Amino acid sequence: MDANLPAGLVSLQARAAELAAAILAPNAERVDQDAQWPATGMRALADAGLLGLHVPRHLGGYGEGLLALSVITEELGKACGSTSMCYGMHCVATQVIAAKATPNQEERYLRPIAEGRHISSLALSEPASGVFLYLPRATFEHAGESFLLNGEKAFITSGAEADSYVVSAVAYGDEHDPSTFTCVLVDKGSEGLHWGKPWNGFGMRGNSSRSARLDNVHVPASNLLGREGDHIWYVFEVIAPFFLTAMAGTYIGIAQSALDGAIASLKGRRFAHTPEPLADNPVLAHDVAEMWLRVSRARQLTHHAAKLGDARSPEAVQALFAAKIEAADAAVEVTRIAMTVAGGRAYQDGGPLQRAMRDAQAAPVMSPTTHLLKTWLGRTALGLPPL
Repeated sequence: MDANLPAGLVSLQARAAELAAAILAPNAERVDQDAQWPATGMRALADAGLLGLHVPRHLGGYGEGLLALSVITEELGKACGSTSMCYGMHCVATQVIAAKATPNQEERYLRPIAEGRHISSLALSEPASGVFLYLPRATFEHAGESFLLNGEKAFITSGAEADSYVVSAVAYGDEHDPSTFTCVLVDKGSEGLHWGKPWNGFGMRGNSSRSARLDNVHVPASNLLGREGDHIWYVFEVIAPFFLTAMAGTYIGIAQSALDGAIASLKGRRFAHTPEPLADNPVLAHDVAEMWLRVSRARQLTHHAAKLGDARSPEAVQALFAAKIEAADAAVEVTRIAMTVAGGRAYQDGGPLQRAMRDAQAAPVMSPTTHLLKTWLGRTALGLPPL
């Protein structure tokens, strides 16, 4: 644990670590093998009060920021990547709601979240726009005191499981100007909200990352988040910082779990012809050093970026882009090395290292992808806007 963290955050970190070891880890194999949404883990997080990480204090939450999100998701990611991702996307959605919440939204959504009675998620990606989640083609129309939503969404974490979803859409007729889009909260069970087939991914198998079709879904006007057409502000001021941080924390946790597994394997194994454990092999020690360096670099960069973000530093944008890039690279490479170091046993037992390697493969392709983030990072380093 990071000794430089604030005392309050150290306490939350310890709570998350204890919960992860006692509940998430024992259930991780079942969540993965059965592609089962981690209801037990999410319930435990709710009971521990951690769903309200970003709910303002006056509404019963912790009012924490990016640093706390990176720390908590790492602890959860060590035990179960799927649970960490579901929790992380809930946290991002919570922050989107809280950013410009009305009194009505505070009482209907934020207080229940803080009390562990409500889980939210994001419904931003679409089949037609791919990684460009800030360019929705789903539409909304005014219908009296409601909005009428139509369109398709894809890769919705906790799809059909969360209690509400932050849904992006553009005004009907403005589909060719999606840069001025709007977000509304759509409640689970809304009439006209149809879910696609259950998620059956290569990794992150417990995410319930599903598609959805919106067929004339009526949403109360009171569920509008912020103002109509102002959500490019949300993308770069709220969604991107918290989204990138949640993913970076999760994948650092996955990488750390692979490093821990590799170390345990090397300390516990020896060849029959020598009394020394494999840990004494200098080549394998080199591999461990490489893994340690990658995990440590990614963690330090992510904490640095999160602190800049919490301080609202103009340098935070580049650092956050870089943090997710570094965490994704670390997860992919560390799990690869760990599987090699652990040898054939890691490939045959279907255990935690294998799961970590599969989960890690999602890191560079989850939007915003590594390629897209490097474009944004390069443009901002050149003094250009990211888009």
